[in-house]
Amino acid sequence: MDMILQTPESRFNGLKEYPFESHFLRINDLQMHYVDEGPDNDKPVLLLHGVPAWSYLYRHIIRKISENGCRVVAPDLIGFGKSDKPQCIKSHTYQSHIDWITNFIFQLNLKEIILFCHDWGSLIGLRIAALHPDLFTGIIVSNGMLPTGEQKIHSTFKLWKYFAKYSPNIPVDRILEVGTLRKLDKEERKAYRAPFPSSKYKVAIRALPHLVPVSANDPESAANKTAYKSLNEWKKPFLTVFSSNDPITYGGDEYLQKRIPGAIGQDHVRLEAGHFIQEDRSAELADIIIRFRIKAEIELLS
Repeated sequence: MDMILQTPESRFNGLKEYPFESHFLRINDLQMHYVDEGPDNDKPVLLLHGVPAWSYLYRHIIRKISENGCRVVAPDLIGFGKSDKPQCIKSHTYQSHIDWITNFIFQLNLKEIILFCHDWGSLIGLRIAALHPDLFTGIIVSNGMLPTGEQKIHSTFKLWKYFAKYSPNIPVDRILEVGTLRKLDKEERKAYRAPFPSSKYKVAIRALPHLVPVSANDPESAANKTAYKSLNEWKKPFLTVFSSNDPITYGGDEYLQKRIPGAIGQDHVRLEAGHFIQEDRSAELADIIIRFRIKAEIELLS
């Protein structure tokens, strides 16, 4: 039986700029944490993070969107943040993470969703949107992709995969800082370390980089190609917001724009930022999401 670890709540006491109430859902035998701010009955903005972050990454965006009168929901992926952390690396499959977030969406009865997905959040979110397009009114992809093994893999990602698998120590806060243009302060670094008291809590961080399909022969490449068959028919608003200083995902925005019909005519942008664009350009991102939500709402009514 897989051992499940829960990060002690005391690790999260007094985190800088993270005043949000904690919510939890039971998904199968696992507890998933999420932030849910703004009007309960509003059409939600769903924020999906990547590796090795958690909902803390979205703290400024959550506050600004909710203060604008929008509901915003930000879960911690299983293995991250305040969510449970399965110890068996085989528990962390591409499909298991899709299933966990799909279950999360259905349990909360989320509909007419604006999806903002980043990094691994894109690998998960785009697959779910392809399977359940009626649940979503618009999608924003930031520094993420739906890889099929046909895209060129940057050497930086190859190094990250090797590091995640073999390094005896994974300094989460330093990894986040390498992926930003600005320096994180002491309290921010503490917050990113908080979910992971020891290496035992970092199984998901080690697992997920190796689940990214980098070969056309990977079974998940075939699954993602199938997902594109649905996304190739996606005519609802689809926006890319990428960074100009992220070698791993640079150019992925152009690839998506060519494949997704809903990308035509959108205000695609590249911002001066690192991979963790939320840390470098949170105010601009929040404004982009708010404007995009309004535009998607107008298109839905027309």
